[in-house]
Amino acid sequence: MKKILILTADYGYGHRSAAKAIAEALHETHGKDCKVEIVNPLDDPRAPAFFKENQNDYDKLVREMPDLYKLGYQVSESRLASNLIKSTFTLALLNVLREIIRREQPDVIVCTYLFYQGILSAAFAIEKRHIPLLTVVTDLETVQSLWFHPAADLCLVPTQTVHDLAIEAGLPPEKVKITGIPVRPDRVKGTRDQATLRQSLGWRPDLFTVLAIGSKRIEHLYDSLRVLNHSGLPLQLVVVAGGDDELYQRFQQTEWHVETHCYNYVSEMGAYMRAADCILSKAGGLTVSQGLACGLPLILADLIPGQETGNANHVVSGKAGVLAQDPIEVLETVSHWLENDRQLYREQAQNARQLGHPRAAFDVADLAWAAATSEE
Repeated sequence: MKKILILTADYGYGHRSAAKAIAEALHETHGKDCKVEIVNPLDDPRAPAFFKENQNDYDKLVREMPDLYKLGYQVSESRLASNLIKSTFTLALLNVLREIIRREQPDVIVCTYLFYQGILSAAFAIEKRHIPLLTVVTDLETVQSLWFHPAADLCLVPTQTVHDLAIEAGLPPEKVKITGIPVRPDRVKGTRDQATLRQSLGWRPDLFTVLAIGSKRIEHLYDSLRVLNHSGLPLQLVVVAGGDDELYQRFQQTEWHVETHCYNYVSEMGAYMRAADCILSKAGGLTVSQGLACGLPLILADLIPGQETGNANHVVSGKAGVLAQDPIEVLETVSHWLENDRQLYREQAQNARQLGHPRAAFDVADLAWAAATSEE
């Protein structure tokens, strides 16, 4: 029985989602022969309160103070700040990581968060033991250099752009592999066709369906939905508030003029994506990677400057969607997609499928398994 430890964090949703996707793929392919544990070291009682509070306040920070967040993101790329961040994290979490390793006794470690690699390198040196380490980068193009640490045996990246950045940062080419961002297997595969899925969800099977995914970090979603609601286009809106109670209440109080289905929080987003025709949301790495893996063109109505700029560039340059500057551009995009027997829409859906990596979780799982069994 092999033990696989996945280290993650809860700054946003992407890091933990990637961890869960890898774990599910491992259970599906090697479930009888391995045990997988997902651990967030920042949840440990000994972790400094500063880091825990930053986790909890992440959504609030990026929404209410985007300029400050962008400045912090840019500053963290300087060599001085980078070294300070690494040394601060190492000092604060070294004993936590050492105890986690001793407790879990993993055969391989997978990191879906960038800061743990330096700490693990120090822990390996103290323990005089190296455990195979795989790093999974969870941003599509705009990537902090801290992801590229020589302690990792493999750096698994989502795109050619990030591959090239890793090489420029000094990683040997044989250590860098393009896998895509891991997406939970249930999000991209299913046995029911789109019409059957829509009927099971209570949606109209005959209408072009826009899946709008909201959260506390999306400011302009409601205005875009208002324009579509009054467009007179033959479409169906599926709006998800992402657990934002205020936004959900606003959805419920809206007088909808097109077929609309409102939800507060959806646990099985995979079925909703497979039943939709496109996604309207922010440029988060998780939403973008899941949408592309499902072959859905994206209308990106918001982004976090810096971190998510590259995600938007990836979609736009790949002609798999648009970055909408205002609600009118959202309306124009949907209108153009519906013209000429949806020719432009079909082209962009095909581009999305080509950019997506629906098997990324399985590819990462296979590499983790190979590392865990390499000494046999």
